[in-house]
Amino acid sequence: MTPIKTPKKLIEVALPLDAINQAAAREKSIRHGHPSTLHLWWARRPLAAARAVIFAQMVNDPGYERHLGRGVNKQQAAAERERLFKLIEDLVQWENTNNEQVLAAAREEIWKSWRETCALNKNHPQAAELFNPDRLPAFHDPFAGGGALPLEAQRLGLESYASDLNPVAVTINKAMIEIPPRFAGRAPVGPRPAGERQTPLHEDWSGAKGLAEDVRRYGAWMREQAQRRIGHLYPPVTITPELAHGRPDLQPLVGQTLTVIAWLWARTVQSPNPAFSHVAVPLASTFVLSSKPGKEAYVEPVVEGDTYRFTVQVAGNPGFDKAAYARAKSGTKLARGANFECLLSKTPIDGDYIKAEGRAGRMGARLMAIVAEGPRGRIYLPPLPEHEEIARKAQPEWRPETALPDDPRNFWTIGYGLTKYGDLFTPRQLVALTTFSDLVAEAIERCRQDALAAGIPDDGRGLDAGGSGATAYAQAVGVYLGIALSRLTDICNALCRWEASKTQVRNLFGRQAIPMLWDFAENNVFAAAAGDYGTSLGNMVRALLELPAKGLAHALQADAQSQNISINKVISTDPPYYDNIGYADLSDFFYVWLRRVLRPIFPGLFATLAVPKAEELVATPYRHGSKEAAERFFLEGMTRALANLACQAHPAFPVTIYYAFKQSETEDEAGTASTGWETFLEAVIRAGFAITGTWPMRTELGNRMIGSGTNALASSIVLVCRKRAADAPTVSRREFIRELNATLPEALEAMTRGGVHSPVAPVDLSQAIIGPGMAIFSQYAAVLEADGTPMRVKTALQLINRYLAEDDFDADTQFCLHWFEQHGWSAGKYGEADVLARAKGTAVDALAQAGVAQAAKGSVRLVKWREYPADWSPEHDARTPVWEALHQLIRALNDGGETDAGRLLARMPDRAEPIRALAYRLYTLCERQGWAEEARAYNELVTAWSGIEQAAAEAGVVGSQTILDL
Repeated sequence: MTPIKTPKKLIEVALPLDAINQAAAREKSIRHGHPSTLHLWWARRPLAAARAVIFAQMVNDPGYERHLGRGVNKQQAAAERERLFKLIEDLVQWENTNNEQVLAAAREEIWKSWRETCALNKNHPQAAELFNPDRLPAFHDPFAGGGALPLEAQRLGLESYASDLNPVAVTINKAMIEIPPRFAGRAPVGPRPAGERQTPLHEDWSGAKGLAEDVRRYGAWMREQAQRRIGHLYPPVTITPELAHGRPDLQPLVGQTLTVIAWLWARTVQSPNPAFSHVAVPLASTFVLSSKPGKEAYVEPVVEGDTYRFTVQVAGNPGFDKAAYARAKSGTKLARGANFECLLSKTPIDGDYIKAEGRAGRMGARLMAIVAEGPRGRIYLPPLPEHEEIARKAQPEWRPETALPDDPRNFWTIGYGLTKYGDLFTPRQLVALTTFSDLVAEAIERCRQDALAAGIPDDGRGLDAGGSGATAYAQAVGVYLGIALSRLTDICNALCRWEASKTQVRNLFGRQAIPMLWDFAENNVFAAAAGDYGTSLGNMVRALLELPAKGLAHALQADAQSQNISINKVISTDPPYYDNIGYADLSDFFYVWLRRVLRPIFPGLFATLAVPKAEELVATPYRHGSKEAAERFFLEGMTRALANLACQAHPAFPVTIYYAFKQSETEDEAGTASTGWETFLEAVIRAGFAITGTWPMRTELGNRMIGSGTNALASSIVLVCRKRAADAPTVSRREFIRELNATLPEALEAMTRGGVHSPVAPVDLSQAIIGPGMAIFSQYAAVLEADGTPMRVKTALQLINRYLAEDDFDADTQFCLHWFEQHGWSAGKYGEADVLARAKGTAVDALAQAGVAQAAKGSVRLVKWREYPADWSPEHDARTPVWEALHQLIRALNDGGETDAGRLLARMPDRAEPIRALAYRLYTLCERQGWAEEARAYNELVTAWSGIEQAAAEAGVVGSQTILDL
């Protein structure tokens, strides 16, 4: 068989990581016009990282001729590499997202490399099929999710394919990459909203601008119609003399009518105290309305016998009391979780009682306060009976009856009686959402009629059938109107909180879960603020305007394990987050609304009542019966999906896979600990891939779903893979080590020197060096140990790290050593620690369990020797890194002198030499860094070492071994 000549790509040799990471970090703060604002999706990749990876994956490394056995000037190759780095640095900047000059330069480089590759393979038997110099290979992402990768492939000039099992993800990708190019360059057909002036006829309707304008116009019509139909459910507030009594802040507003921003409710249950069992008492986690300095406000409950009412106190008014404000912060809560007290009797109300009340249908809600928009900011008002009565009169004609999943990790409302998606909305919210969803169909028909009137013929085919006439165009507009409705549900539900620090309603998905919320904010969908359909639509239109709207693109529903879309395509993909995010379960929240609106347009995509789940590659314990079964399902399925890619990917290009799983260590049947990182590498290699690069990138967007203060990932590892040769040989451990020693020095030099702009940062080096190391390991069918058994990935990683670390310490100690060199005793970012831990073959939570590190609120720090427990027992510690043993010995030396230190050393004689070696190394490191105080502790241990050894010998026998037996 004629071999294919495959030049090494830039991503397999070098990358300007710092520039990519800085651009990705900056992108986290960008909202307006960012594709992520089209519709919520979990854990999106930044556009900068996606664009850079795909570009570097397709462009030949300037030294590729040397890799093919030809002579090449290294200096010239390095200079050319620097030129490509500079292009990437420009390419990843947010300002250049649609800069045609920069994009054209990137596309030209891709074409140049492709033609070089075609020329190398012009005599190959499959040249006509695989190496057409006039046609670039297409791109495919089989786990498309939020669509950043297919979008950036499209921007770089490739025909782009996005597939996903999840219909919500497919819909997002259709809206991002498939629909805009189909209707690019068309002028809008809809009439301008009433009152808007006509603009000149020479307006620019290039790209998706005309489509976006029609989405805006028909969305404005929908909002106007909805306000006519249900506006009475959202009444304004008139400031009366009675409301202004005792409120100097309201007196200048008497007679004015204000728009309500939100109604704030507290859930209620019947009091558990028999004397007040007829009263529904509030479950309020806080009574604070505003915590802004100088503008503090709170709800003050007033108890009157067996009843109560709510008043509002605002800073600067006579009734405001600082002590009462402080008490208001905790509402009626007693402790974390569902633990409250009865407002009337102070009787505790525990979670079991609340759950029983909720399941019995006796959980209600009571209005606590009204927030209105005043001339100079928020106005806080007590609840008005007529407003509460209007809200209770709302009668929805439809509600989503799909059941919530019984997943206690991520869905917390079920135990409290909220078991269906319809239960997560107030009746008024359901009326509003169903009204808007019904109006989408009316807007589609209006748009179709207007398109016909504008001269667009109707080819009789809808959007799903590939139509391009009036019907298909109207449906395209309808897709965005429906997505805007789905987008609105995130902030128009009964699980949205009022954020007192910013005085605004916050959306439900602040994390990848549906938590229980006790006091919630109900927004006004006509308030021209967050939670207004028009506002939601406007933000989406901004994103639509920034989409490329060029070339061919396709978004399809397909299972990654069995799809054949990838055949001869360039592949970059971001697989699911193991068990971190239950995409299918969470996206049902949106699916129930999207299905109601878009099923007539995409009948196949929305055929099922809920998102498909059986084949979803997520390790969900509740679905598979146990954590072990879920992990087995995930790894087996992921191996099949990756094997599918290895067989189908275009042979001229590596496959890039983003890895961002945050996992604890697990143990196999033999009791051997392994991280998820190692397990995933095993799956990649079993699938038939050889790994040619591993690059750490700061790819976790700030708007990914995380909890406040959690140890969230900040990085992904981008794996660069090629299909392993079918006849790959096996080698011995000795041959593998010999090859490592021959290859890694040059790789390390390239990474640390890297050129003017792109040395790999120290925090990333341990991860990046794994790439060339694993390239050696994974090119073989197996690396055999001395006993003939195949070497594990864990062992290979240890050997690669040993080269970099120049020592043979355990994985935990290697992490601590390198973390200490970068941070000393100061805290560093959790994401950086996660990258380093994975590279060293350990995990952050395992380090915390070992007692050598602390992880909290998104940061990690090493434990100082003074903080180690004095009652530590090495005999009973299942995990004793040399780092821990050393610092326990320093603690013992400082607390009890050489005698105590010697007694402790006698209890762990096998650690003596590694402890001494680590102490020397740390002393040298501290001296080099100028850390005099830190150096003193290690110097004192080294100085006292002979006395400690003597004390250890005098301590006698430990088990059957003494220190003298070493």
